[in-house]
Amino acid sequence: MELIIPIHIISGFLGSGKTTLLKKALDYYKESGKKPAVIMNEIGDVNLDGLILGETVPMEEMLSGCICCTIRGDLGMTIQGLYQDHQPDVIFIESTGVANPMEIMDGVTEASLLMKIALKSIITLVDARHLLELSQKKSGKTFRLMRDQIRCANAIILNKMDQVSSGELQGLESIIREWNVFAAIYPTVYSEIDIQLFDELDDITWDRKQDQLHETEHEPHNHEHMHDHNDKKHHHSHDHVMVYTHYFERAIQSEAFDQLIKELPKEVYRAKGIMEFKDKESRFLFQYAYRQTELIKITPQGKVPNVAVFIGENFSKEAIKLALDKL
Repeated sequence: MELIIPIHIISGFLGSGKTTLLKKALDYYKESGKKPAVIMNEIGDVNLDGLILGETVPMEEMLSGCICCTIRGDLGMTIQGLYQDHQPDVIFIESTGVANPMEIMDGVTEASLLMKIALKSIITLVDARHLLELSQKKSGKTFRLMRDQIRCANAIILNKMDQVSSGELQGLESIIREWNVFAAIYPTVYSEIDIQLFDELDDITWDRKQDQLHETEHEPHNHEHMHDHNDKKHHHSHDHVMVYTHYFERAIQSEAFDQLIKELPKEVYRAKGIMEFKDKESRFLFQYAYRQTELIKITPQGKVPNVAVFIGENFSKEAIKLALDKL
């Protein structure tokens, strides 16, 4: 069976520690005998971060624009290029600091209709001191963008904790919880975190492994033991903004699929995919939004998978997977 390549989006403002985390993740995967690949996006014409990473990792650069606006349409083609040319085991997208991850997420899920990839996480890095300063003003474009980057994260790395006090940490966690109740918060210095986090995020049962993850986590700085002890199980049991991608092994019954869509929980607010039904001749593109479903007959040019992608907040991926497996 063809493997599904996991994709992780690394988000956060310039200087928050994204490239440092990316380098650690790439080293981890290479040492594990796996092949990582990277898409790096910068506003300017020269990607200095790419020069830092060297030539041992397949990498595509998207310059002179932001994935979420001027060159968003190229994202799918960039992913496809890495997918076909290098067959990586995992793909990281490091977005420019001014990108809204929700828009990037939409671009990745569009690409998953054409190739076997699945968005597994959005990890937002936050400069602790920067967030403190912005939270005092509570206005402006930068403040709103950081809020959006935090809102849609599955995991939040609160970096540069050596620049704030332990008392300020509590205030920072309160600010983050106003915007994102469910994401795990990892206070760090120099983005130093157990990189096995990415393996955990690859797994649909990530929520069941959180206690094990914390028990084995290396703690390079004395701030790092603070992971929402007051209600850790609650905060770690679900993602916030979530994507579940399901690839079908064979055609299914259209009526059963239609009934499943009608019974989707309200937390799933968007779905899309390409379907093949046992009782219909054509293949179909389906779109689901605002509790309405649209099926459009298509004749794909080339080989594309049968796939359904579900986007929402705090829904059970396992419940949807079980229902789809029954089809």
